Amino acid sequence: MSSDATVRWRAEVVADLLSHQRLSSYLAATPDLDSALTLYEWNSDASAAVFALIARTEVLTRNAMDGALTRWSKRRHWTLEWFDHVPLDRRGDIDLAEARKRCSRCHAAEAHGKVIAELSFGFWRYLATSRYHASIWVPGLHAAFPLGNPDIRRRRGQVERCLKNLHQVRNRVAHHEPIHAYDLLQTVDDARRLAGWIAPDAAAWLMAREQVTAICRRRT
Repeated sequence: MSSDATVRWRAEVVADLLSHQRLSSYLAATPDLDSALTLYEWNSDASAAVFALIARTEVLTRNAMDGALTRWSKRRHWTLEWFDHVPLDRRGDIDLAEARKRCSRCHAAEAHGKVIAELSFGFWRYLATSRYHASIWVPGLHAAFPLGNPDIRRRRGQVERCLKNLHQVRNRVAHHEPIHAYDLLQTVDDARRLAGWIAPDAAAWLMAREQVTAICRRRT
């Protein structure tokens, strides 16, 4: 039996199995099929590293935003639970209600942390958009990023841009789409900036463990 080191495959067969449609962006970026498959493999490695980086950033971000909303709710409504008081638009209300419903199906009593985990990255991203500037951001949510821009409006815009960029890349990775044409070092910087606006230790921890930069160097 051949060892793994001596196993060979036919690029044409692999390409047919992956589908030429899926390989089209790789073929357009490389001179031949072997190079396209190599780029496809690199894209898979990069996607795994990007997913890990964004997943950690998402947890840091949503916990910081949850904490800020909890403090806002305590000041404004004398309760730590913000779910029933936060002024969301219709889409936000639906997302929150569905998260609470999923949580209640699995637990006898609603657990705050479980609901937070059920809310999508998109939910948190949209909390930083201009539609919530006066109703949520200024009254309390800006405090999730205490080390951000001193100007609260600019702080929101910068947080929104970072979240938007990370969310878009994450969605591509989640659907196994190509990211080889993306500026992945910008993705790393967006994650670092978001974490740094929360706490310096958060950014240091994130950057000590990210593998995206090393994988990008492999391609150059």
